[in-house]
Amino acid sequence: MGMPAAANRWTADEVRALPDDGNRYELVSGELVVTPAPRGVHQVAVFRLAKHIATWLERSDAGQVLFSPADLSLGDDEVLQPDLFVYRTATGRELVDWADITSLALVVEVLSPSSARYDRQLKRRRYQRARIPEYWIVDLDSRLVERWRPDDERPEILEDRLTWEPVSGVEPFELDLTALFGELWGDDRSIH
Repeated sequence: MGMPAAANRWTADEVRALPDDGNRYELVSGELVVTPAPRGVHQVAVFRLAKHIATWLERSDAGQVLFSPADLSLGDDEVLQPDLFVYRTATGRELVDWADITSLALVVEVLSPSSARYDRQLKRRRYQRARIPEYWIVDLDSRLVERWRPDDERPEILEDRLTWEPVSGVEPFELDLTALFGELWGDDRSIH
């Protein structure tokens, strides 16, 4: 289960110095968040989403996609490890150092039992304050995606199809969520 750290105030350097023990360590809005390694279906979902998004990004030139482990920061003393994110660098060149990322177009978290509270509350609020254009929370068990934008007070709930249009003049990214969740769970609910 994800656990907040003790009451002392952590720094990004202290978090980066924690052992590589299979846990994910993040420092979000001053709170240390520790979550265990996710289950297998979580990782498969992240991989499949990354493949779909990467294929679209190759045609659109809207950025690059990566997934954790990462070492992102939206401000001082932060260490963020989103499951998946679409970014741009100032030069448009390949990423060399995490500091080269100048903007995030999309952040995606795939819920795990240990991360749901943090993904839906603490991280969501941080990404909204940073004005990340889209934040998707993928709920595998409920077979839906919560889409959050910076000014949203409630998410848009997507169950059948997800459409994302980060740049105008380019065909939007579209994903059949029913098919994706059907593939992930190995059932035929994806057949219409």
